[in-house]
Amino acid sequence: MKIFDFNERLKDSILIADGAMGSMLHEAVGAQRCFDELNSTEPEAVFRVHQAYIEAGAQIIETNTFGANRFKLAPLGLGEEVQRLNSRGVKIAREAREAAAREVLIGGSIGPLGLGVQARHPEPEEIVSFFLEQAQALEERGVDLFILETFTYIEEILHAIDAIRSFSGLPIIAQLTYAEEGTAYGDLHPSEAAAQLKNKNVQVIGANCTLGPQSLLPIIRELTSVDALRVSAMPNAGFPKREGDRIVYPKSSPEYFALFAREAAAAGVRVLGGCCGTTPAHIRAMAEAVKSLRPSKVHASSIAVEAVAKPAPLLERAPESKLWKNIQAGQFQVSVEIDPPKGIALDRVYEQVEKIMSCGKVDAIDINSGAMARVGMDALIVAGALEARGVETIPHLTTRDQNIIGLQAAGDPPSVGDYPETSGVYEVDSVGLVKVLHRLNQGTDWSGKTLGGATNFTIGVAVNPVADNLDEEIARFVSKIEAGAHFAMTQPIFDPEHWYTFLKKLGGKSPIPVLIGIWPLNSYKQALRLNNEVPGIVIPESLLKSLESAGTAARERGFEVAREMLAWSRTELAGAYLIPPFKRYEEILEIL
Repeated sequence: MKIFDFNERLKDSILIADGAMGSMLHEAVGAQRCFDELNSTEPEAVFRVHQAYIEAGAQIIETNTFGANRFKLAPLGLGEEVQRLNSRGVKIAREAREAAAREVLIGGSIGPLGLGVQARHPEPEEIVSFFLEQAQALEERGVDLFILETFTYIEEILHAIDAIRSFSGLPIIAQLTYAEEGTAYGDLHPSEAAAQLKNKNVQVIGANCTLGPQSLLPIIRELTSVDALRVSAMPNAGFPKREGDRIVYPKSSPEYFALFAREAAAAGVRVLGGCCGTTPAHIRAMAEAVKSLRPSKVHASSIAVEAVAKPAPLLERAPESKLWKNIQAGQFQVSVEIDPPKGIALDRVYEQVEKIMSCGKVDAIDINSGAMARVGMDALIVAGALEARGVETIPHLTTRDQNIIGLQAAGDPPSVGDYPETSGVYEVDSVGLVKVLHRLNQGTDWSGKTLGGATNFTIGVAVNPVADNLDEEIARFVSKIEAGAHFAMTQPIFDPEHWYTFLKKLGGKSPIPVLIGIWPLNSYKQALRLNNEVPGIVIPESLLKSLESAGTAARERGFEVAREMLAWSRTELAGAYLIPPFKRYEEILEIL
């Protein structure tokens, strides 16, 4: 479809788009690892959803390709299926249109990459290439227009538009998603988003997902107040809840959506549809509500958009921990690692920590998290209990089983709040965690919303000087530093040469202070097992032979090496953390 023809249609009519695809498919075929894959595995189910929306009155149906980009598909082993899944998505939509009794437009659905806060954040050129690959596949198969939807970051949707405009002259509907406060990521207001999108040769600018109908109205009113802007609105059914393993949306009535449609039309909206949780019944109600209406002519002067004063940006709050102040003062720091208890009793931990700290040579307690993937008390809980007793702690935080919301605060299902791209587990890696903590130290959450104050976390990260792929390890280390890390802690190492090799490859000096890991070895067999079975640990062959030849004196030799490493680290590094053998914390005193 030519842009001119699409614009002509919008002059005197309100176009009705379809509603949710994912939640409809979930009801039909159950939970899936990837709903875009159903274009290949369950095409009939996708066809029936399209057909139901057409029968309900939809004039635009969207292809089932929201997440069919290489960045999202590759982790699922579907990276080479971009062309096929997008082509199949368009083919199914065309078959549904051909079976319809009236004309229907096909919108090629393109969603965000789901960049989140992972370490692997593509460069702008690569982001454009991901969108270009998907958009070309959609256009080659015959879409009439593109619908960019549920974008959180304005920069990302601009990249998507640039990718499409590099080859295509089809119309574009560009939609961001907004939080309940009426702003997108970075505290971006709808009018500010419109100002950036208005001159990008997009035909419709709108909002979708996250919010229900009434919460979306103020946002679209602000958008329609921008002169000469054509606006789209596609709300969720409302605020969902979890029932068992399902996300259930409220029973927003079709009549409720009809009321919204009339209010949206009065505000000047040109394209109306639905997002998560909406059904053909909602679309039918909206289509009936506006079929005799014409879009209102709304101009900038006719609506007073309340100016929202942005708070002055908070300066980053510097760490205030005793550990960090001592490191900054050049004082060598010693920490001892403990594992959280298996049960709920902390008495034994208190006793052990008191014995360690009473020697006067330990500055902090390092608290492991999920050691050996076994259940135990949370490291943050243990840290809080020890801090209350005046003990400086370094708790580990594992991001594996928490998403971006859970790492900042617990709450409702991720799709309903300020982070619609958020998934479940494995969403945030260690670099992402540093970014989150750095933002909190600046007084904002990850979406850019002001917290009313800043945290003062001292952020430590892991680094492995003996990693199999040192280039990759160094790249991640640099990413952690750039994200805001204050200091690093190494995997246990047993030879200074390992550190020097790492430093040479790094460029000669670590940009941040480093605490070295020291593990006193108890026996030759233990060393052999660690070297062969524990990822990230490398014990020099010379040390293994030394322990073997020591026989019954292997423990003395292992502890001697630990003392040598500690003495060496005092001349080269900011500190060290000691790992008690077999949780015998009192044996650490032999090293000190």
